[in-house]
Amino acid sequence: MNKSKLFIGALAVLLTSVAGYGQVKLPRLISDGMVLQRGVEIKTWGWAGPAEHITVKFDGETESAVTGDDGKWFITLKPRRAGGPYVMNIDGINHIMVKNILVGDVWVCSGQSNMELPMERVKEKYADVIAHAANPSIRQFKVATNYNFVSPVDDLPSGSWKAADSTTVLQFTAVGYFFAKSLFEKYHVPIGLINASVGGSPAQAWLSERALHAFPDYLEIAEKYKDSAYPNGIAQKEKVISDDWYRRIREGDKGLHDNRPWYDPAFDASAWKSMSVPGYWADQGLPSTNGVVWFRKEIDVPAVMTGIPARLLLGRIVDRDSVYVNGQFAGTTGYQWPPRIYELPAGLLKPGKNTIVIRVINSAGRGGFVPDKPYRLTAAGKTIDLTGSWVYQPGVTADPLPASTNFNYQPGGLFNAMIAPLLRHSIKGVIWYQGEGNTGKPAEYRSLFSSLIADWRSVWREGNFPFLYVQLANFMATKDEPGESNWADLREAQRLTLSVPATAMAVISDIGEWNDVHPLDKEDVGKRLELAAEKLVYGDRWVIPSGPLYESMHVSGNEIHVHFSNIGEGLVAKGGGELKYFAIAGEDKKFVWAKARIAGDKVIVWNDQVPHPVAVRYAWADNPEGANLYNKSNYKVWLPASSFSAEKKRKRR
Repeated sequence: MNKSKLFIGALAVLLTSVAGYGQVKLPRLISDGMVLQRGVEIKTWGWAGPAEHITVKFDGETESAVTGDDGKWFITLKPRRAGGPYVMNIDGINHIMVKNILVGDVWVCSGQSNMELPMERVKEKYADVIAHAANPSIRQFKVATNYNFVSPVDDLPSGSWKAADSTTVLQFTAVGYFFAKSLFEKYHVPIGLINASVGGSPAQAWLSERALHAFPDYLEIAEKYKDSAYPNGIAQKEKVISDDWYRRIREGDKGLHDNRPWYDPAFDASAWKSMSVPGYWADQGLPSTNGVVWFRKEIDVPAVMTGIPARLLLGRIVDRDSVYVNGQFAGTTGYQWPPRIYELPAGLLKPGKNTIVIRVINSAGRGGFVPDKPYRLTAAGKTIDLTGSWVYQPGVTADPLPASTNFNYQPGGLFNAMIAPLLRHSIKGVIWYQGEGNTGKPAEYRSLFSSLIADWRSVWREGNFPFLYVQLANFMATKDEPGESNWADLREAQRLTLSVPATAMAVISDIGEWNDVHPLDKEDVGKRLELAAEKLVYGDRWVIPSGPLYESMHVSGNEIHVHFSNIGEGLVAKGGGELKYFAIAGEDKKFVWAKARIAGDKVIVWNDQVPHPVAVRYAWADNPEGANLYNKSNYKVWLPASSFSAEKKRKRR
């Protein structure tokens, strides 16, 4: 009888083991190649069957726990110094070995597209950096874009740790990589990056439900989205509209259905009109056309550029394009932001006349070719300029495609799916590059952003960990006169957020691009974040972590005296000459350009036409190109001052 019971029990264990029931399961973050945070308790966790005994062995330490009724287990290990590689053994019914573990500093990289943007997108600019990127001490875990409106989730659906090399680094966040690279070169400590960022995402998408209670309008949206029927209904309706729009475009496009397709080199395009590229259609005789417009250019290619691979650069195109070279499909890009870089195989180009055809789809707004971007064909060290006259012909016109709902942007969804699963992994801090998605309502950003910082610190339960963030870059066309600016308003909200403890801000208003919300210079962004980390996080008291920051002002006659912190070894007008982009206003609050001069740790600002000034601004514009107040260090011009707006305090009656 006893032998029979033992046999049945053993058989039950075997069957449940085979079926996977009760087996230890680890979260995605606890996997080969992971980086653990040094100097704090190491947290391990996972799932198994109820009342299962779990043992974790790591670097000579053994700790155990028993799962609860929900099958969850949680074990902490003693803090470790930086080092590795280590292995971790986890035992329950089954055995798991996690290999190649490093202990160092773990940084969460979050925000929107300028944090998400991978090294792949800037490989032309940083080819040498990428070629020499091999460093097993710099690693990234890429959190897949996902949302959940019902509740926070326990784990991620995918993802793994990757060490940097010339191939894997192409998928690293570019800002995060340069931040990590600079940190490692300075401190020689392993750096782990957890990249949880989503292009276009507004701050409210990254807030927990608890934090959303301070923002009733966003909380109301979040509550609606909890019922899956609501977003599913929206998605289904919008898909029908979008599919129908693109179907009508495809079926009605004469360029695809003519007797000879328009990308065929033998097609006769002599009747087409001409247009200068780059540029927008509406500015060159073609009304704001939604639908398809075809562009065509014939070029002479010397024999030396043929028989070998070539590269076709077509700047940026609004919105979508398909490219044909000598009648052969060469590539396509599905939305307006990426740079158009098409690799042409050997043999596609031929000596003499070659034909390039671009089919451009514009779904709404102004279509065209973005200026001040590269438009050229390169091979064998030679370049053919593709700017200038192209011929064009509309293929089909249509009403604008109605805007669709981006579910990634809805309140709370990204927090639940992309941040909640990270909360048990100890971190050094956060680097954040976001704000573009909130420029439509800049007035609320200060409260949103400070709430986000407080929210994450609360749910991570690791105190006021460092939160380093990037102020918005300069963007859009410059303006001749002072005026209002949502982008400047949002930069001001970011500046004022420095009042939150353990925060620092990287100012990049000098390295943006007027025609691109995704400036290519990600190296300086990463390095400026790293400078802030040196001072705030790593305690290097000699570091000047940023450019000058507004501190106070007072009125003296017809002058406003502005005092700054972070002046380093002094204030300076970069490039010499007069300070630019200061504006002043009287009681009417009408700002006019002002004269400004440096006097020690302050700047004196005036305009003879404003005898009683009460307010002053600096670099207050979407694109304050030419703003030149900097600090200096070691007698070199160092970092740019943040924009600001300030006014005289009224006396209380």
